[in-house]
Amino acid sequence: MDSLEQTDKDLQRLEQQLRNLLTQISKLREENQSLHVRQEALVNERAALVAKNDEARTKVEAMINRLKGLEQT
Repeated sequence: MDSLEQTDKDLQRLEQQLRNLLTQISKLREENQSLHVRQEALVNERAALVAKNDEARTKVEAMINRLKGLEQT
């Protein structure tokens, strides 16, 4: 095998490695985008749960205060 053939093989190998890297980059970008969407959904879900929790706490505190008021009368 002469030098030109070896260089050609090296270039083909390098080209295949680049294709593989580009494929991997594409997959990672898609996964990253999916994870960002999922994270946003979880942040929104958490905010909704915190709001519901605060609302429930306020209602329970109001009931406790009403019960305390009934006890005092």
